[in-house]
Amino acid sequence: MPNSCPALVLNADYRPLSYFPLSTWSWQDAVKAVFLERVSILSEYEQVVHSPSREFPLPSVVALKTYIPATKRPAFTRFNVFLRDRFSCQYCGEALPAERLTFDHIVPRSRGGRTTWENVVAACSGCNLMKGNRIPAESRIYPRTRPRMPTMRELQAVGRTYPPRYLHESWHDFLYWDSELDAD
Repeated sequence: MPNSCPALVLNADYRPLSYFPLSTWSWQDAVKAVFLERVSILSEYEQVVHSPSREFPLPSVVALKTYIPATKRPAFTRFNVFLRDRFSCQYCGEALPAERLTFDHIVPRSRGGRTTWENVVAACSGCNLMKGNRIPAESRIYPRTRPRMPTMRELQAVGRTYPPRYLHESWHDFLYWDSELDAD
């Protein structure tokens, strides 16, 4: 079934463009990139698609032919804040799925707080409600770690600890290859 055949997308250095979410393309986008000669096929599925004149195996792993440099500074997004905070409330420590986390301004916006890496943390709704429109000294609720802007490398490292639901066997040789090997 072609719809269940995403392609793992690697940069020209054979590392995933992103670990979390894992960089994948639909089979249609992967096939288009192959025909436009933008990628090299490193592995293929057994499934094929047909044109009137040709049979084409679906790519399971592709590498870009042109290197895309990683951005130096991560984008300030809700998802990246949750990733930095390891999907845990920074007040009580409870790990939650992203849809159950909220953004909390340590210094509330109504009190001059800004929406920045250094003033926003992931929080469960209970702690966010309990802290309310107060600063930590008033609420006596303090974040477990001092918030700061993470590096792209830090976000990638955290992302590698959350494997995706779908990992095709052909992807294993290309994932986590830069992690340290056990010396047994």
